[in-house]
Amino acid sequence: MRLLHTMLRVNNLDESLEFYCGKLGMKLLRKHDFPGGEFTLAFVGYGDEKETAVLELTWNWGTSKYEIGTAYGHIALGVDDIYKNCADLKDKGVKVVREPGPMKHGTTPIAFIEDPNGYKIELIEQKK
Repeated sequence: MRLLHTMLRVNNLDESLEFYCGKLGMKLLRKHDFPGGEFTLAFVGYGDEKETAVLELTWNWGTSKYEIGTAYGHIALGVDDIYKNCADLKDKGVKVVREPGPMKHGTTPIAFIEDPNGYKIELIEQKK
């Protein structure tokens, strides 16, 4: 068994693709419209789906707002230099909701950003 993907419902597919691909550097791996069900699926990630888990962005036509709820936590991404990554993301207009620094009760540098839908994304510094 292996993890294939995580699905997020998005308010605006173009805005979400710009965020995940344009700002976070993911690639659009595939996209398909389902007219009968009135939804579009777009799969994005940093590598081939055969090798790594990806995100499935689901846009339900005619729906422009979702409640995130209390069960959702966050997505986590590993980065080399968290301070430089956060500065670069801020320059691209990305909302940093927790500035980079050591995690509470630990030493690993982390930060949190937010996507256009309000989903939190944790950045975790991973030294090479």
